[in-house]
Amino acid sequence: MTMNTFKQPRAVQIGGSGRTRTLTIGGSAPVSIQTMWKAPLSADSLNTVAKTLTELEMLGCDIVRFAVPDHHSADLLVALAKMTDMPLVADIHFDHTLALRCLDGNIAKIRINPGNIGSTSNVRAVVEKAQDTNVAIRIGVNTGSLPADLRARVESVPADDPQHTTVRADALVEAAAREVAVFDSLGFKPVVVSMKASSVKETVFCNERFAQKYDIPLHLGVTEAGPLIAGVVKSTLAFSQLFSLGIGSTVRVSLSDTIENEVLAARAILSECGKRPGGVTIVSCPRCGRDGFDVHGFVSRWQKELLSLDKTITVAVMGCVVNGPGEGKHADIGITGAGDSILIFRHGKIVRKEIIGSDTAATDRAFREELQKL
Repeated sequence: MTMNTFKQPRAVQIGGSGRTRTLTIGGSAPVSIQTMWKAPLSADSLNTVAKTLTELEMLGCDIVRFAVPDHHSADLLVALAKMTDMPLVADIHFDHTLALRCLDGNIAKIRINPGNIGSTSNVRAVVEKAQDTNVAIRIGVNTGSLPADLRARVESVPADDPQHTTVRADALVEAAAREVAVFDSLGFKPVVVSMKASSVKETVFCNERFAQKYDIPLHLGVTEAGPLIAGVVKSTLAFSQLFSLGIGSTVRVSLSDTIENEVLAARAILSECGKRPGGVTIVSCPRCGRDGFDVHGFVSRWQKELLSLDKTITVAVMGCVVNGPGEGKHADIGITGAGDSILIFRHGKIVRKEIIGSDTAATDRAFREELQKL
């Protein structure tokens, strides 16, 4: 398929009311990064959550979604929205009145799943209130909660049949299309759609099919992608294929791992695909038998701080002086070491050498001093 067979996504604005900052999804806006909070909210946790949201924003996160399983959770999310300017999304299943409660608060977007939200009248009630409150809605479809007739269609094709993947992908597209028709009939335009499967092939196929027919921004994600390594691999394969076709306005890397790693993985994928220019790039060697510097320890200590900087620089962390300054000569700043010494360099030229023994605090202090000079 060529790029001009796909619709240019229209722009959808979320947030912008009260303390929430405005974010545009689709149109000419950069691809945004989303993640999902991984624990139930509680009254005691709200301050900690609000602080973590600030830290996630510094790492590149644009939107955070929260599960809303009951009215108590809805009330807590509404309270949290008063404590942060991060656009928050309420994830609603089964009970549409939870969406209505969240729409009373400063929630930037509602996510509903048409396969389990109930009747069309329930969807209509949410849409009408979202219109009144100027809140966007994401139609979230996945293979685990398709409408009954589409689920039956998928189950009629054996899993080992070569057509099974195509049938599943088509069912995702049809489920989304049905809800889009309801939204269109009500004149509701601030819509984002996601169609998620646990396989790369299905994810790519259904998003291609949808983007041929609609100009609605697409939220990309491989659902139940797995632990860190498997999840990053699946997400990278799916996103890179779709980005190459001009498809995808916002992403979540779904991992059985930390929320921070979801954000960092998404950021790295977008950067390598040319969708997230600027910022700090860390290059580091994997270490080897002639290792003279604790690369892993240094990166572990510095990764979040470096990626939170409002700078467009490359930082090299190299394992030994044999190749360190040379292999990192493109970097704006780099560090390596040998024995009891560290070397700090810029564009391959050594600018500082210190004997620090095993004192990590001294290492960090020297590096911070040189970093502040940039």
